[in-house]
Amino acid sequence: MTKPEGRRRFTVLAAATLGLSVLGGCAGFHFGLQKPEVSLADIRLLDGNLLEQRFLLSLRVTNPNNVDIPVEGLNFTLDINGGHFARGVGNQPVVIPRLGEAMVEVTATTGLGSFLRQFKELAKGRDKMEYRLKGRLVTGNLGGFDFDRSGDVGALKGLGEPAGRKPPSEQF
Repeated sequence: MTKPEGRRRFTVLAAATLGLSVLGGCAGFHFGLQKPEVSLADIRLLDGNLLEQRFLLSLRVTNPNNVDIPVEGLNFTLDINGGHFARGVGNQPVVIPRLGEAMVEVTATTGLGSFLRQFKELAKGRDKMEYRLKGRLVTGNLGGFDFDRSGDVGALKGLGEPAGRKPPSEQF
């Protein structure tokens, strides 16, 4: 192989490698899409034992974009009243419609210490609890979107009632 042919091959190979690297890096970019908003809509006790409790969380995902966003799953942590409360993951696929919203139900797990800490807050007569929900929506081609939302919910009423039987007067 002569030097000019070798240089030409090297240049073509380098350009191809650079092009593939740029295309691979673009997979995580959102190309002007705004982040979807994720908020806590409802929290219900599913079940529990002495060491662990499981909650059913209903999350409202709002899409401010003019295109549908396919969500393959998510992971999250939930803080209540400034302290860690629970964490969870979900793999329920859902398409968030353009300029619309969808509800996603996920299971969160907490330990006895976190649960008792919040139970003490309820005993103080609080009617609202502050929360912080942070995590990542996993999307196929769009890479994913991080979210971090704070707000407050009414006190966790019905902790002894199984999820699915929600009194009509209960509002969060």
